[in-house]
Amino acid sequence: MRHIRLGVNIDHVATVRNARGVTYPDPVRAAEIAIAAGADGITAHLREDRRHIRDADIRALKDRIIKPLNFEMAATDEMLAIALATKPHGVCLVPEKRTEVTTEGGLDVVGGQAHLAPFIARLADAGIRVSLFIDPDLAQLDMARVLGAPVVELHTGAYAEHLDDTDQFDRLALAAAHTRALGLECHAGHGLTVANVAPIAGLSEVVEINIGHFLIGEAIMVGLAQAVRDMKDEIARGARGAA
Repeated sequence: MRHIRLGVNIDHVATVRNARGVTYPDPVRAAEIAIAAGADGITAHLREDRRHIRDADIRALKDRIIKPLNFEMAATDEMLAIALATKPHGVCLVPEKRTEVTTEGGLDVVGGQAHLAPFIARLADAGIRVSLFIDPDLAQLDMARVLGAPVVELHTGAYAEHLDDTDQFDRLALAAAHTRALGLECHAGHGLTVANVAPIAGLSEVVEINIGHFLIGEAIMVGLAQAVRDMKDEIARGARGAA
């Protein structure tokens, strides 16, 4: 059976910690629990305003977890310096606005080509896998290939918010197929839950799914390890259904 990797985003463990200004709950401990339950990697977004993950968290994750660290970041000189110093397994370049609650859309790699090119090159030269978080748009995918990023993560937010709109899923399916045709690795994420992840897992091109908010919320109800196991089971069910 086709195996789809699950990356667990632990940002909102840090959100809870920071709400009280204490040292717990510890995002690194959460990452270790998620890995023990079957997570294939850990994602963490170091935002410019440090609203959840902090610099020390990134260093500790890199030092202590036994699975790949996917470091989400905006394309800024500050974040590039941190990535080059930390050397995570991968960096996912994402758009970032201080006023947004969560990432609102994909990165505009067409409009940002000149700005993004040196960041991608520097990261690649350092041996860091680069992915671009983009909307399921064919022109954006074409530019990702031009820029030399080996991985794209398709923004699934519109699909997750409009499950009754089959056009949203069709856009993702077309984009995933185009990603493979371009020779790029296809990931997916944003707004995914156990109720909507199976069709995404059913896309044969998708090799990794990154999920955070749902898993941390579900952990309050059933525990993080169980939430991860349930998600892994549902992803596997989706992959089987497409076989």
